[in-house]
Amino acid sequence: MKPFQWLAVVPCVLMLAGPVVHNHVYPLILGMPFPLGWISVWIVLLAIVMGIVYAIDPANRGDAR
Repeated sequence: MKPFQWLAVVPCVLMLAGPVVHNHVYPLILGMPFPLGWISVWIVLLAIVMGIVYAIDPANRGDAR
């Protein structure tokens, strides 16, 4: 695995770690209880990180074969 591909692991780990560490209704995130809000925010951030990994990966460029 290439070093920049490890960026994809970080959001996945943080997405799962948040509700375990702080499993309470308050504080609310975007009007949702903390565990649901935490996971929702990290799903969006995961999509952004995966887009960055895709853009950095040289295998996705048209000239690389």
